[in-house]
Formats: sequence, C-alpha cells, structure tokens
Amino acid sequence: MQALLSAALKARENAFAPYSNFKVGAALEDETGLVHTGCNVENATYGLTVCAERVAVLKAISEGVRRFRRIVVAADSPSFTPPCGACRQILWEFCGDIEIVLVNLKGRTKSFQLSELFPSPFDDSFLR
Repeated sequence: MQALLSAALKARENAFAPYSNFKVGAALEDETGLVHTGCNVENATYGLTVCAERVAVLKAISEGVRRFRRIVVAADSPSFTPPCGACRQILWEFCGDIEIVLVNLKGRTKSFQLSELFPSPFDDSFLR
C-alpha cells in the first residue's frame, strides 16, 4: 500500500493546475499489481479539465488493462477529497466496486468501497 500511496503523491506533483492551484494525483492498481498514475490537467474553460482519477483509468484502459484492485487519490487539502461525480461514474464503469483510498499531504488515509461513495450508479444494465 505504501508504494501506491507514494505513487499517487508523486503523480500529484505533475498536475497542471494553473487556474485552481488544486493539484490531485491518482494511482490505480490493476489486478497484476501494476500501477497506472494520473494527475489533473486543467483547461482555461474548466469544462475541459480532466481529473487525475479519469486520467489514470483512461491510461490503463488505453494499454489494454481491464481489471483493477484499488485506486489511491492524493490531494493537497487538509481534509480528504473524494472523486467527483464524473470520476465515480468512470471508476464504476471500468473498475467496478473497487477500494478507494484517499490520502492528504500529511499522509493520513481514509478508505471506502466505491459503492459507499456511489450508491446508485448508472451502468450498462440500464441499457438492455
């Protein structure tokens, strides 16, 4: 777990957040133990900003990974920062009910199952 926490904190350093100055890093562990990182990348329009969690998931998916164990999300706020709604949807769709570990810059952590943060998700079962 320590390596995953460190990877998320290191990914946070690469964030491109010139507008909000709110840097976030994510480290997504796949079923083989390989770690896929992401950071938030802001855009002047804000609406085109991509969160760290989505970057990590999309990078992994683009490399053929389809099964995941957990994700660590590191933010520079004193409180724990859970994934936004869009990230919860992407995480649910591509990762299922994985463990979400939140870490702040003081190294404190808090864990959830995604279903705790996203109790009534929309998924492909509604499209059948």
